[in-house]
Amino acid sequence: MLLRPRQTKFTKYMRNKLPKSNNHYRPLQFGRFGLVAKESGFISAKSLEACRMTMNRHLKRKGKIWICVFPDFPMCAKPIESRMGKGKGSIDAWYVRVNPGKILFEVDGLQPLSIITALNAAKNKLPVSTKVRHYPFKT
Repeated sequence: MLLRPRQTKFTKYMRNKLPKSNNHYRPLQFGRFGLVAKESGFISAKSLEACRMTMNRHLKRKGKIWICVFPDFPMCAKPIESRMGKGKGSIDAWYVRVNPGKILFEVDGLQPLSIITALNAAKNKLPVSTKVRHYPFKT
């Protein structure tokens, strides 16, 4: 099931610019392995769900996966071949605004090789470039 908020203060938001570079990487909170964004961008709820399903398939539903982002930004779209004017359009999908260094997923509870292959498979589903972070001695 796709993630989306139950209610928001406003129905439509303005799409602001995202910062292009920031090399501030945050430490992992829950697991030993994490998928971290290397660039800024928008990630849809469908992409997050596809990543989650891919990781579950590779890990054979064992271990623990934490989703560390939530799609709370509505993106609006007007129908194709509609005339100009008459407002902004209805909400098309929900997105996450991602800055560089943001942790997207954290995984723990299995062999390191299987976790790394699952995270590398999930990297292909995302529209932003990411990398796998590893803390071998996390307690």
